[in-house]
Amino acid sequence: MITLSKKTRYAMIALIKLAKEYGKGPVIISDIAESEQIPQRFLENILLELKKMGVLGSKLGKSGGYFLIKKPEEVSLDDIVRHFEGSIAMLYCISEKSYQPCEFCKKEENCKIRHVFKEIRDNTVSVLKKTTINQLVE
Repeated sequence: MITLSKKTRYAMIALIKLAKEYGKGPVIISDIAESEQIPQRFLENILLELKKMGVLGSKLGKSGGYFLIKKPEEVSLDDIVRHFEGSIAMLYCISEKSYQPCEFCKKEENCKIRHVFKEIRDNTVSVLKKTTINQLVE
């Protein structure tokens, strides 16, 4: 089974929480960790990565915390999954970012298996690109 890492899942959950608070000011890490049941030390690293990506901003001090600097409708799941997981493809021979020649095929362009998994990748990317954090806010 191909699954998303905990890091990716927690990033999405934290972003949904921050989207719910969008425009209300910074949210402290402990509030996110507690309300979303994410280990705080793990969450700190995730939020720092999201900040480096340009998705989050932070404020120090008593009223500090993290906040979205992009609108929730501008943050796609594609951005998040690609950042934390790398390639979306299930096979290297169809990966956009991590392409490697197929060791099993004589001619990749004629490979029926590759064709099916490319279609899966393309459909997955399409859904992830059109799905934003804003759409996941309840």
